[in-house]
Amino acid sequence: MADKLENVVFVGKKPPMTYITSIITAFTIHDEVIVKARGRSISLAVDTVEILRRRFMKDVEVKSVKIGTDELKMRDGTLKPISTIEVILTRGS
Repeated sequence: MADKLENVVFVGKKPPMTYITSIITAFTIHDEVIVKARGRSISLAVDTVEILRRRFMKDVEVKSVKIGTDELKMRDGTLKPISTIEVILTRGS
């Protein structure tokens, strides 16, 4: 299962450079990298992709963007909807 996730970068609460480093590392092995985030981390994921494209890897292109909603189980047992984003990046030719 780890083989399928090595080209996926999950964005959370760390600084953008942490995720940029992970994306660059993933591109050394794969032609396509997926950046995923949920909730408040979505804006950080978008910022991370834009910093990567403008400063570090100008040949990276956004292949597609998928948005959606997951249900997160709260401590009291209720389900809360949470927004998700998935940005698929590829190396340009």
